[in-house]
Amino acid sequence: MGDKPIWEQIGSSFIQHYYQLFDNDRTQLGAIYIDASCLTWEGQQFQGKAAIVEKLSSLPFQKIQHSITAQDHQPTPDSCIISMVVGQLKADEDPIMGFHQMFLLKNINDAWVCTNDMFRLTLHNFG
Repeated sequence: MGDKPIWEQIGSSFIQHYYQLFDNDRTQLGAIYIDASCLTWEGQQFQGKAAIVEKLSSLPFQKIQHSITAQDHQPTPDSCIISMVVGQLKADEDPIMGFHQMFLLKNINDAWVCTNDMFRLTLHNFG
C-alpha cells in the first residue's frame, strides 16, 4: 500500500472502516461524522451527527453485507479527500442490489471525518 498516494491510502482505509462499521453495528458510525456533516440518502437530506446516525440506525433491515466493486479517491484543493464507491449490497433476504456512495473526508484535529456522504441504490427504470 506504500506505493499509493497518501490520499488513496487514507480513502481506502476510511472505506474499509466505514463498511465494517455499517455491516456490523451502524450505531457506531457517529464516530466518523461531525455536527456539520451532511448525508443525502436516496434523495433525503440529513444534517448533523445525531440525525445521520438516527437515519442509518433506523434503516429497515437486520443484516447487511457490502461488497465493494471499485473505489476512487482524489485530493481536493482544500486538503480534503473525495471518495467514490461502487458496489453491491445484500440486506436480509432481499436480492443483491448495486449502490453508489460518495464521501468527502476532512482532517480535523488529526482525525479524518466525513463531512459529506451521498448514497444511492443503483436502480434502473427502463419503462
